[in-house]
Amino acid sequence: MLEIVVITGMSGSGKSVALHALEDSGYYCVDNLPPELLDAFVALEHERHGHRVAVAMDVRSAESLPRLPQQLARLRSQGVQVRALFLDASTDTLVRRFSETRRRHPLSREALREGQGALAQTLELERELLAELREQSHVIDTSNLRPAQLLSYVKSLLPVPPDRLTLVFQSFAFKRGIPLDADYVFDVRMLPNPHYEPELRPLTGRDAPVAQFLLQQPEVDAMLSDIGSFLDRWLGAMARNHRSYVTVAIGCTGGQHRSVYLVEQLVRRFAGQWSTLLRHRELDGL
Repeated sequence: MLEIVVITGMSGSGKSVALHALEDSGYYCVDNLPPELLDAFVALEHERHGHRVAVAMDVRSAESLPRLPQQLARLRSQGVQVRALFLDASTDTLVRRFSETRRRHPLSREALREGQGALAQTLELERELLAELREQSHVIDTSNLRPAQLLSYVKSLLPVPPDRLTLVFQSFAFKRGIPLDADYVFDVRMLPNPHYEPELRPLTGRDAPVAQFLLQQPEVDAMLSDIGSFLDRWLGAMARNHRSYVTVAIGCTGGQHRSVYLVEQLVRRFAGQWSTLLRHRELDGL
């Protein structure tokens, strides 16, 4: 059975890095494939008995991109396993990346000397053009990811069957912003904070002393139970709606203790029911 990974997203968000991750994993990769050639490309791969292919598409094909969601739905109905990944980043991050590389935005009619205000407006236009495609894809927020981290994350997604719901549990620090790729965000900053215990401050929610401290707090147990009950109630419906990924983000102030502990516990709880992936945004960068 043919499996195709379609990579789209914002300009400057790391699509080339993601495509390299797929190429490293044995996928036959094509960059900047116009959407109108997708059906012919899939037919050719069927003739060649290809099994795993990946294509990158972006706003350079702006006129034909609106048809892509329908094309992907049609391919799924024909038995093709389709995995759609959408790479995103905050506007400030994208503006900085364009400034550092001095590249021209594909939608820009200006020269390389375009101001940051004009570039920000162009990026917002790009968001509007890609909004429907983003809605139907698994979103990866690359704002705080180095290229090596993005490579690792994309590779971690590949072993999971694209037709099975996967839960991505992610801890984060509110002080560094809410992840753009989160489907659900839970704020746990009201829970007792190990940061104020001197012996626990340098540790993380992965460490036994912190876990023991939080385990003894009734509020933490109640929060864990409430989040688990919410997911138990709705995940089946999301799976029946053909969702491939659901990202659950748990945030505390520093992304080191409470959110990390809760994510670790939730992964243990749901690993027997669903495919699960674990990310600690602030710790994984260390």
